[in-house]
Amino acid sequence: MRARLYLETTIPSYYVARPSKNAITAARQKVTHHWWAKRLRDFEVFISDVVIDEVALGEPAMAKRRLELLKPFPRLAATSESEALTETLLTSGVLPAKASRDAAHIAVSAAHAMHFLLTWNCRHIANAELLRKEEEVCRNHGFQCPVVCTPDELMGA
Repeated sequence: MRARLYLETTIPSYYVARPSKNAITAARQKVTHHWWAKRLRDFEVFISDVVIDEVALGEPAMAKRRLELLKPFPRLAATSESEALTETLLTSGVLPAKASRDAAHIAVSAAHAMHFLLTWNCRHIANAELLRKEEEVCRNHGFQCPVVCTPDELMGA
């Protein structure tokens, strides 16, 4: 059985973005393409309505490319449990109110027992200083937080 992976919005965004002149962004784009080509098929990949809502924003042509890229992946529905977990991540101060979508990514992936949450969002999701608190909130709601990682951390052996 393949591991279950939640694909957060930043991954398709980096995948379809125009090549960046910023060295860090360009490196992340390259790693994302490499991960997509080499590792994607090793996982059972899921997205959510939050991902769809986010990728639909911005320049219409790029939004269309992101939406097309995500068509093959099943969507995880928000549940009352994931909504309660999202609320706790925000009201507990683990994540700021402006990070409600980030909290929803964590909550939906935890509520649906994902093994991994793949992201380039290192501000609120793949943030080592916040992750222990995020994991604790998930545990307190009866869920295990998925392993939160970036594509370069999930390249395999």
